[in-house]
Amino acid sequence: MELFRADDGLLRCQWCGGAAEFIPYHDKEWGFPVGDDVRLFEKLCLEGFQSGLSWRTILNKREAFREGFAGFDLGKVAAFADQDIERLLADPGIVRHRGKIEAVINNAARAIELKEEFGSIAAYVWQFEEREETAAPRTRSTSPQSIAMSKDLKKRGWKFVGPTTVYAFMQAMGLVNDHAEGCASRPLAQEARQRFARPTGLGA
Repeated sequence: MELFRADDGLLRCQWCGGAAEFIPYHDKEWGFPVGDDVRLFEKLCLEGFQSGLSWRTILNKREAFREGFAGFDLGKVAAFADQDIERLLADPGIVRHRGKIEAVINNAARAIELKEEFGSIAAYVWQFEEREETAAPRTRSTSPQSIAMSKDLKKRGWKFVGPTTVYAFMQAMGLVNDHAEGCASRPLAQEARQRFARPTGLGA
């Protein structure tokens, strides 16, 4: 993975040189561990929307997605009805794809089931963490862990959670540190992962 040197002189992962808005996302979010259920659910949903599109498109629409999907509140989204689907299909601020909109509503209900079983979405997804730190660069778009999580989520009735989508989610939420060797954020993400208290499930 090549590196990108920004105007501030710092070396970063090459991909964040593609757009100005990528730099703060890369520096403050991507690859840093997340244990908050709302953020985890939101990211899984947004990665599903990204399928076939660019992350820049989704990132620029993220606030509109949050507004349209009630802040990704599980209970509220799971209760969305036909009129909510039609409202979202008429919203130019988001990606208007009926299948993906319906998948978010379905997945909210499935996420509630996960919380009932594991105590939190975080406790579930962090089971699939890639624990061993391996040297970047990465050229893969999936991993054994993302394949396993994708397969299990699909068994549980989730939609738009293929292994590539799940791997992108894992990269972003810090379940793996895929910052390139030499990237200024790689050691920071690693330190954050070392400090991060892994969530435990019910009865753990």
